[in-house]
Amino acid sequence: MRKGIKRSLASVLFMSSLFLAACSSSSSQQGQGGDQGSGDPVTIQIMQGKIEFNTQFEELAKKYMDENPNVKIEITSVGGGTDYLSQLKTKFASGDEPEIFSVAGPSELEQFKDDMADLSDMDSVDAALEGTLDAVTVEDDQILGIPYNLEGYGLIYNKDIFKKAGVDAEIIHTYEDLKAAAEKIDSQKEELGIEAVFALPGKETWVMTNHLGNTFLASEFDNNALKAYESPTVAFDKSEEYQKMLDLQNDFSVQPVLSLDYSQQVEEYFSLGQVAIIQQGNWVYPTLQQMDEDFAENDVGMMPIPVEGEEDKLPVGVPNYWAINKNSDDATIKEAEKFLDWMNLSDEGKDFVLTEFKFVPAYENYDGSKITDPLSKAVYDYSQSGETIGWVFNGYPAGWEQDSFGPNIQKYLDGTMTWEETIDQSKEAWASIRK
Repeated sequence: MRKGIKRSLASVLFMSSLFLAACSSSSSQQGQGGDQGSGDPVTIQIMQGKIEFNTQFEELAKKYMDENPNVKIEITSVGGGTDYLSQLKTKFASGDEPEIFSVAGPSELEQFKDDMADLSDMDSVDAALEGTLDAVTVEDDQILGIPYNLEGYGLIYNKDIFKKAGVDAEIIHTYEDLKAAAEKIDSQKEELGIEAVFALPGKETWVMTNHLGNTFLASEFDNNALKAYESPTVAFDKSEEYQKMLDLQNDFSVQPVLSLDYSQQVEEYFSLGQVAIIQQGNWVYPTLQQMDEDFAENDVGMMPIPVEGEEDKLPVGVPNYWAINKNSDDATIKEAEKFLDWMNLSDEGKDFVLTEFKFVPAYENYDGSKITDPLSKAVYDYSQSGETIGWVFNGYPAGWEQDSFGPNIQKYLDGTMTWEETIDQSKEAWASIRK
């Protein structure tokens, strides 16, 4: 499926800590000035779904255009409450198709694969870390996307609160350990000046289903999103563990959880020191930094969600993939490939990816010491050691989380559905969609 010798994710990420002075790929050499954009004028429209790094992405695109005057890059970033997938579908339906766009996992790939070019010959494919291309590899070993980056999530905690409460995050390995820590912090709420131990954003189903659910579903699909996508059923083998972890967060959370959203969780409660723990990922760091830079740099840590048999493992995966529109003309496709290779593999692009995008790289030969924020560093370290859980939620059936699983979990939290009913109805919905 990939050129060259297969390596484990752990060993490849270890190699990524070795910084190479220059990239050997021909595309990245051109991106560093070897070409200087001497071809015909080309416009590349990019549509992507991570609005968090839009400003930095536009800066990088400008650098590329300065070096390649024949190329014009126009970026549309959709997010912040706007449904990216619906917007992308509208673009394609109207005929105003972007040359580069993003997809998230097998379900979205299935919807757009007829419009996605085979990227197998790109230098970025050769440099991608082992396993990161599995979700976008289709029949005949065609590779229809390349990864943005790696992301990870877990329990993000306030180090200062933990210290004052006499709780050591380093010795929390099991559910029982976490429960004991939560009870100890809860008993000192007044002295600590906090409102609750957790802030569970029950209004955001993805936190409880895509992320928390994934933690307890990954093992039954061998940590592989494609296996989840191809499975006609879901068993919920770790249903009882899942319920206990959801109940723990709910019981010790700011209330009412069903009125609590992501913004309140991260900005109002955690950033302002009103809770000790939130379940989130390294993508929240820019928000924390904006709210309080000293707090973000010095008082924030991340630990895994305890799972029996998977202790001390962090869920790490590829959130999005870059795709190139195969309906574009050949010259535009080549320029789009050159731009993405330059971004991922040139010295200038790699430095920007690490220091400005603040991405955890999904490619070889990056200098891991340049990852400075503590949350991304945690994701990098767990990935380097191979202590990870896969992201299978990108393989959930289309619409299952939004229309069934998510609402069922919310009904459980408001007491209108038992846990057994929640799981049974979610199983039935999965099987029905797969028929």
